[in-house]
Amino acid sequence: MKRLLMLLAAALPMASGARAGDPVSAAPSAPELLSGEALVVDIREPAEWRETGVLPTAVLFTYRDAAGFLARIEPQLKPGQPIALLCRSGRRSAAAAAAIAARTDHPVIDVAGGLGRLVREGYQPSPCPAC
Repeated sequence: MKRLLMLLAAALPMASGARAGDPVSAAPSAPELLSGEALVVDIREPAEWRETGVLPTAVLFTYRDAAGFLARIEPQLKPGQPIALLCRSGRRSAAAAAAIAARTDHPVIDVAGGLGRLVREGYQPSPCPAC
């Protein structure tokens, strides 16, 4: 429960004085990401999805640019729903979070440490069903 509250606090930047759309770094656990609060988007490449697996509830969409990404993702979002970006190590998601946050009012969560951190914490990804 404590972790879920931490995720929700991270997903609501207004509470911290940040503006809506500012990127929020967070370290949510796999169960938090699977809870459905945020739209989790795995921005890695298809070969990475096949190689290491995926979160079963994640939308698989390789990030190329913020405008194209938002055009594809925004129809799937509920009003005010956070977008949680996941990559392998957290580098790509951090860069993507900054670019995306500048173009949307949805809270953006950079999943710090990426899938690699979740695996180190004991999460076992599922095989990629669409790969």
